[in-house]
Amino acid sequence: MKSLFDKLSTRCSKITTQTYSTSFSLGIRLLDKKFHAPIYGIYGFVRFADEIVDSFHDYSKEALLKDFRQQTFNAITSGISLNPILNSFQAVVNTYKIDTHLIETFLDSMEMDLHQADYSRTLYDRYILGSAEVVGLMCLRVFTEENKNLYEELKYPAMKLGAAFQKINFLRDIKNDSRELGRIYFPGIDIHNFSEQDKQSIASEIEQDFAVAIEGLKQLPASSRKGVALAYTYYRVLFNKIRKLPPKKIMTERIRIANSHKLGIMLQTVSSPGIRSER
Repeated sequence: MKSLFDKLSTRCSKITTQTYSTSFSLGIRLLDKKFHAPIYGIYGFVRFADEIVDSFHDYSKEALLKDFRQQTFNAITSGISLNPILNSFQAVVNTYKIDTHLIETFLDSMEMDLHQADYSRTLYDRYILGSAEVVGLMCLRVFTEENKNLYEELKYPAMKLGAAFQKINFLRDIKNDSRELGRIYFPGIDIHNFSEQDKQSIASEIEQDFAVAIEGLKQLPASSRKGVALAYTYYRVLFNKIRKLPPKKIMTERIRIANSHKLGIMLQTVSSPGIRSER
């Protein structure tokens, strides 16, 4: 019976999420239970693709990513994969009718990491779209279920939320990305002379993204609002911590939020009657 294998596949996606991201694991716990499996499925897929381009340095990343792309679309077409992560993901795609163009755009951005080191504004925007904004749209398709009008209404805020999260990730990981992976995502930045002005320019862009995102977040169905609000609050706290630091410190250490603090943020989000957008 395939149902047993499907349960195993979901379990693998859940373990992947819990292993790689405490913050997202906590956020999923605040979603309606019916959304747990599909969001684990999306995260597991995204994480595996990201691992190929970020971690597998002793292997042909290009060959692995090409094979992963082919396996992904084979799974979606056939409705099954012996790779549990892809089996879990195809179930989400087919159940919620996620546009395969979103998946293509995401995988294209992962491929950019194989060949691109410095990003122009155009390439940067394209990378943000593929690596973050379309992932937000995949999740939004799940959260809005059959409500196509609500999906269309919240598309832009969902994209901006994903963009803000990714830009904060770039700031947090700027040392490792530049020194270990040889990538400089922010356009027009001299990484060897990263300045307060550079930091503030990036922060201003993130604030603009958040301003759009928060309005859409407030319109999400109750079944998903708290979970997304937790992710927003976590990233807001991380962002506020980073922006207070001098550029030199951002360039020399990876800024983190302690797990105990993340748990406190979750409890605060659970008890909060609304979503706070203050800086």
